Amino acid sequence: MEQYSTQDARIATNSDRLLWRIESIYKKLDAIYGTQGLIIKASKFDAIDLMSSISLPDRILALRRILKENPTINDKVGDKQMPALLDELEEMLADIYTRRKVEDELEVRIQERMNQKYSDYVRDIKLEVMKEHKASLENARTLKKLGILEKMEHTHLNRSALEILRPSALNEIIGQDKAVRTLISRLSNPYPQHLILYGPPGVGKTTCARLALEVVKARADSVFVADAPFIEVDGTTLRWDPRESTNPLLGSVHDPIYQGARRELADDGIPEPKQGLVSEAHGGILFIDELGDMDPVLQNKLLKVLEDKRVFFESSYYDPQDERIPRYIRQMFEQGVPADFVLIGATTREREQISPAFRSRCMEIFFEPLTQEHIRQIISMSARKLEIAIDSKISTIISEYSCDGRSANKILVDAYAIALNEASTGLGERKVRPEHVYEAIQNSRLTPNLLNRASSEAEVGKIFGVGARAYQGCLIELEAVAFAAASPGNGNIRFNETAGSMARDSVFNAASVLRQESGENIKNYDLHINIIGGGRVDGPSAGVAIYLAILSAIRNKPIRQDVAVTGELSLQGKVKAIGGLHEKIYGARQAGTRILLVPEENRKDIPENLAGIKIVPIKHIKQAYDYVFED
Repeated sequence: MEQYSTQDARIATNSDRLLWRIESIYKKLDAIYGTQGLIIKASKFDAIDLMSSISLPDRILALRRILKENPTINDKVGDKQMPALLDELEEMLADIYTRRKVEDELEVRIQERMNQKYSDYVRDIKLEVMKEHKASLENARTLKKLGILEKMEHTHLNRSALEILRPSALNEIIGQDKAVRTLISRLSNPYPQHLILYGPPGVGKTTCARLALEVVKARADSVFVADAPFIEVDGTTLRWDPRESTNPLLGSVHDPIYQGARRELADDGIPEPKQGLVSEAHGGILFIDELGDMDPVLQNKLLKVLEDKRVFFESSYYDPQDERIPRYIRQMFEQGVPADFVLIGATTREREQISPAFRSRCMEIFFEPLTQEHIRQIISMSARKLEIAIDSKISTIISEYSCDGRSANKILVDAYAIALNEASTGLGERKVRPEHVYEAIQNSRLTPNLLNRASSEAEVGKIFGVGARAYQGCLIELEAVAFAAASPGNGNIRFNETAGSMARDSVFNAASVLRQESGENIKNYDLHINIIGGGRVDGPSAGVAIYLAILSAIRNKPIRQDVAVTGELSLQGKVKAIGGLHEKIYGARQAGTRILLVPEENRKDIPENLAGIKIVPIKHIKQAYDYVFED
């Protein structure tokens, strides 16, 4: 009996321990969730009845459902499994308690931070309210300046005459039909390319580009949207700082210390990127006038943007780990800013003077020099726009003193002003007459465009070559005179030193060819060769003209003065190719030349449908004799 009593006591003691552990778990849950919270949680997991049961397995089942948050647990455990199961439940309770403790501490810290931020917010609101109620800085002096500005806003002059005369449609651009068609076709392409426009000033390059974009945008298959921008800038005025503190073309970064970002950014030491013209032109056209005059380093930076179609910014003040940086600034630094546009550069320089890197990335379009007929058409159209009454001779006079539309319109407007002044004083009528134009020309110190003109009279030792500069062609008047040397073989040659070394070399080439072709030794003569006007001759294209002038002077053979020649003369007497043929043809035609001899190698460069001049390609110098020398 004593043995059974001891065993019963041991069982009772184990049950009490289990009960105590169960009760302890319930007390901790009550402390964590609260009595009401624990009841709600037990109800949610179908454990209310099990919690109030006198059966230990039921109460343990209730704990398992609550702690594991699973109402489907139904397996009851035996007495031997209870200690291990309670160990597991106590571990779960410890995890919940620890997590709840950490959450409570974090909640306290969050509340403290919210209280602090709220205090700061209230303080800022108070400051703003105080500023609003603070006395204004306006005074009599500042109000007076405001009044002056408002008065200036209500004072307007008429639009500039040149602004009115600027073409507003492509059909008003005179003499550039081919260039206009080419420009529109290249912008209409599904893959539009960057462009460089070459040509003399005042022929409509900028206006043509602006109007061409409007035409292309109206097409259904255009890559340009309706509001595609046209950003225009002059390459000669683009300035930038190598430290990238200022760069209106590509954009720059305003550092918080040196350049000063916005105050709210500078106070936190955050740099602020500023977008440039390349970003403003995104989706449209960036037009750079006088592209060849841009800073070479800036040109190279622009080329990088053309390749990437995006601008990237850098600053030593940018910290990618700084969480205070606004998202738009972070994106600008880390991803860059889109800059996908079509570049159109315009220049009056020769193509060889433009960066080869630019030329390799751009299609090239050449604008033609204007003829006198083109100038007359422009004057007639401008007179209609300004509603000016002009004499019938006006357009012809102006065409003799101007070679581009802008210069022609300036003369017309100046002459109109003189006519109006006379009419206002009662000395004349409101009509532009030739004397008004000549007065305007004299006031501007202008000279005729064509100093050399072809004529019908033949002359010995005088011939016209053709030169080209800045996309304008003109006749070059060469003359030679020959005298028998005092002693054979000791003759002298005199030549314009200002004409340049290449022209001087052409003289010696001509002497060699002359001896080879005719047996004449140039040293048997005292020879003087002159380029009238003393101009510099760039390149060897005057070689043929120099040879023919010398030959005429030595043999006393008259040269026709309505014929011009161009071409390099080789030592074998061959006529070699030259550059600038288009400009030379137009220049010779404007000067009244009837026949122009050009190298056979340039035959493919001769424009089609030329009127008023005959172009004769030649391979050898002897082929020129029949056209140059009078029978």
